[in-house]
Amino acid sequence: MTVAEPREEKTAALLRAALHAAPGERITLENLLEPLKRRAFGFLLLLLAIPNFIPVPLGIGGVMGVLVVALGLEMLVGLEHPWIPGFLRRRTLSRDGLLRFLDRIEPVTRRLERMCQPRLQRLTRRPFTLVSGAVMILIGILLALPIPFTNYVFGGMLIAFAFALVERDGALLVAVWTSTLAIVVASASFSRALLGFARDLF
Repeated sequence: MTVAEPREEKTAALLRAALHAAPGERITLENLLEPLKRRAFGFLLLLLAIPNFIPVPLGIGGVMGVLVVALGLEMLVGLEHPWIPGFLRRRTLSRDGLLRFLDRIEPVTRRLERMCQPRLQRLTRRPFTLVSGAVMILIGILLALPIPFTNYVFGGMLIAFAFALVERDGALLVAVWTSTLAIVVASASFSRALLGFARDLF
């Protein structure tokens, strides 16, 4: 007989609880992530995906890509919680501002959370976190490369990856793994074709 795992709160609810528990008007990144435990990996990944969808300085994909690679390496070596440098952990954020942000994106988070559900949860734990870490590194490398018109694609993959980790959705995780490998193969084929075209042209 299989024993059902205890139901976990959704990400938005956990974040709201952490924000309401904060004693002052500002909360450190460390205190914000603490209630998420291992799911903090997914939340950080979501934060790194956001700049891909807003007007930002050219080259931001390279910066975000490096950070995604670093996060993937932490998962690859088996860290239970993401390691964040002290100066970033101590960085404070406006509690009211974050609550307003959660209110603004609530329709989107509700829709995404309805799509995701805890299934094939073993795939979200070790030893399969090694696969997730390796795939995260691949996405980070692709994001860092100067490939035109791909920020939305890789940003969307990061969001899907983030929700798969946060909501313990192993089925969505497998879809992200497969899509990443397909994009790596397609990118390699496109690069070879582009190099061949350039040689013929010049």
